[in-house]
Amino acid sequence: MTTFNHRQPVFFISHGGGPWPWMPDYLNTVYANLAQSLGSLLSSLTVRPKAILMISAHWEAPIFTVQSTVKPDMIYDYGGFPAHTYQVRYESSGSPELAERVVALLEQANIAVATDAQRGYDHGMFSPMQVINPAADIPVVQLSLKKGLNPQQHIEMGRALAQLRDENVLIVASGLSYHNLRMFNAHAAEPSRAFDQWLFETVVEHQGDTRNELLNQWELAPAARIAHPREEHLLPLMVAVGAAENEAATRNYQEAQFMGGLSVSNFAFGEL
Repeated sequence: MTTFNHRQPVFFISHGGGPWPWMPDYLNTVYANLAQSLGSLLSSLTVRPKAILMISAHWEAPIFTVQSTVKPDMIYDYGGFPAHTYQVRYESSGSPELAERVVALLEQANIAVATDAQRGYDHGMFSPMQVINPAADIPVVQLSLKKGLNPQQHIEMGRALAQLRDENVLIVASGLSYHNLRMFNAHAAEPSRAFDQWLFETVVEHQGDTRNELLNQWELAPAARIAHPREEHLLPLMVAVGAAENEAATRNYQEAQFMGGLSVSNFAFGEL
C-alpha cells in the first residue's frame, strides 16, 4: 500500500446501545452528546481516510479474524428494539485489499490471523458509523477481538497494525468505557466515575510501556469489575493503545450523566 506523509490518528469510541441512530427519541436526547462527538470525527481529520478498520466489542473469534467480503451483510445483534431497526442498512463496502493487508501485517508479527468472507457488520460497527459517516462512502472492514480477551495480546495486535495509519487507513476501536448492563443507571454513578477517572489518568497522562502496564493490570483499577463484569467492551481500547503506543492521547468525549448518571469517555490518539 502507498505510504502517505500524514499519519492518521486512532480512536476509541462508544458505539452506544443497539440501533440508537435510527431511533430519534434516543438520538436527540440520551445520545445527543455522543452523536455530536461522533458526527464531527471525520471533519476533525487532516486527511480523509481511504478506508476504516473497525475493531468491535461485538465480535470475538478463537484467533484474530478479519472480515474479507466486498459487501458485508448486516447482523442485528440486539433485542427488544422497534421492528424497523431490524431492517436498517449501512451500505458501505468492505475492502478485500485492506483485509489482505491486515493479514500480512499480523503474519509479519507472528500473530495468528484468519479471514471470514461471511461475517457481516454488527452494531458495534454500523451504529456509530451511521453517525460518523452517514454517506457510507468509505470502505469499512471489521477485525475481531481474540477470545480470552488478553490485554497484552490486543496491545500487540494493535502495534502490528500501526503501519496502516501511514497508509491512510483510520483505525477505530469500538466499545464502551463502562459496560455493566445490570447497573446501567444512577446506582452506577460513583463506580463509573471512579473507573472513568482512572481510565482518563491512565490513557492521557501516560504513554508507552507505563500505559501498557497499567492497562494490562486494569482489573486493579477502582471499581474495575463493576465497570466491566466482562471486559469485551474495554478490550478494543487495548488495540487503539497498541496502534499508537508512544503517542499522546486526548479525551474527545466525556459525559458524567450518561443514561442517568454514568461517567463515560472516548479517546483520540496521535495528531488529528
